[in-house]
Formats: sequence, structure tokens, C-alpha cells
Amino acid sequence: MPNWRELLAASGLPRLEAQLLAARGAGVKRSWLLAHEADEVVPEAALAVGALHARRQAGEPIAYILGEREFFGLELAVTPDVLIPRPETELLVELARAHLPEGGRLLDIGTGSGAIAVTIAHMRADARVWACDVSPAALAIARLNAARHAPQVHCVKSDLFAALPGERFDVIASNPPYVASSDPHLAEGDLRFEPKLALEAGPDGMAVIRRIAADARQHLKPGGILVFEHGHDQGAASRELLVVLGYDSVNDYNDLSSIPRVCVGRWKG
Repeated sequence: MPNWRELLAASGLPRLEAQLLAARGAGVKRSWLLAHEADEVVPEAALAVGALHARRQAGEPIAYILGEREFFGLELAVTPDVLIPRPETELLVELARAHLPEGGRLLDIGTGSGAIAVTIAHMRADARVWACDVSPAALAIARLNAARHAPQVHCVKSDLFAALPGERFDVIASNPPYVASSDPHLAEGDLRFEPKLALEAGPDGMAVIRRIAADARQHLKPGGILVFEHGHDQGAASRELLVVLGYDSVNDYNDLSSIPRVCVGRWKG
């Protein structure tokens, strides 16, 4: 039988990925693997680890294989029912948190794993945070993450604002679907495995953003803030949309890669 060093090398995966999957398959910590690379791998462990390595070799996202992804220092549960939290969305969290007043109310539309709502609620114990999603499976994951990191998050099954009549918020945040249905990237990389409901938004990718921006006006307090993530080429269209709908103080912000990523507007009320 091979030793651990040989088994990891034979996977052909990046070293860290191979180690993380091997640790999960063998039921040990990664630090144990590093200290026992010369040890022989027992057949049962080799089979379990080989199965996980094969899934990654086939392109399945490592977050789905491990069932978790770190976001803002929090370990969040993820499944193929939700998008994998990405570093770009940290900008959205920062902007939403910065605009949230003391004791304010925040709604995360299309929460998925709950990454936005849970992270903000974890950071801001004073805030009253709601999270909604149309997918029961996604909402179950959001509830799981909230229970672990921020039990005060109120999760609601809702198609955008449909189940929230009369509710008003200081901040409405969203990482909505914004990929055009014909975008070839949908057939590439991790996107092949992620839920199309959370990715696709019509011919130009703006369909859900338009709905959120229009309907949010009935759910923002006077002076409330709408903040949402968008595609790399949707910044100008997003700004124009908010201005036409009557928002002011409209700005668009670049992510760490200097790519237009998050649009913010204030509802005058």
C-alpha cells in the first residue's frame, strides 16, 4: 500500500485540496496528515480518500464535497442547493453593515446559504436581521448556519418580498441571480454544479435585479439603503436603474480585483 505522501501526489490535485479531502476521507485532521506522510495508508482509508479525490478530479467543487466553506472567518454549511460563498461578496457585507444603523433592520433577499445575513448578524448583535429565499432546500441550509453562528436571524420562505407585506427595513441586501441565461460560463467550472435558480436571470442577467430594485421601494424605510451584487459588466446599468426608479446617492463599488461589483442606492421615501 502507498504511504500518505504517495497517495496525495497520485491524486494530481493541488496539495492543499488533496490534503483537505484526504483528511475528511480518513476522518483525521490535516495536521495529523502532515505529521504522518510517511505512514502506510490502510486499504479502507485509501478507498474513502480515493473516492473523494475522484469527485474533485471530475470537477465537483471542493466546497460541496466537504460540505462547508469559510466566509468572513465563519465555517458555513453548503450543499448543491446553494451558491458557494465567494470572496467578492465580502464587499457587499461590508457595505451593508456600514449603512446599518444601531439596532437597525436588515433583509437579505435570496439568502441561499445565509452567508450575508448570518455574517452581519454575527458581527452586529444589535441588528435585527431577516433572511428570505424561495427555495425550501436553500432556506434549510440558511437556518442551519444561523443556528450555528447567529440564532437571532429570522428566516422566511418568500419569493423576493411576497411573504413580507408591510415589513420595512433600514437596509435591503442581496446577492441575486445575475448571469445571462446564454452565458457560456454556466457550463464551466464550479457553475456547472451550482443551482441555476441562484445564477440565471434572463437574457441580460438583470431580470431579478430589476424586480428587487423596483419592489424594495415599498419595503425600505425613508432614507433606507438598497445594496446588491451584480455582474462585472452590469455596473452602469445598475446605477441607471436605481436613478430612474428614484433612488439617490447612487454609487457603484469595485471588488478587490478592481471589478465593478456592488451597487448602492438610498430610497428617499
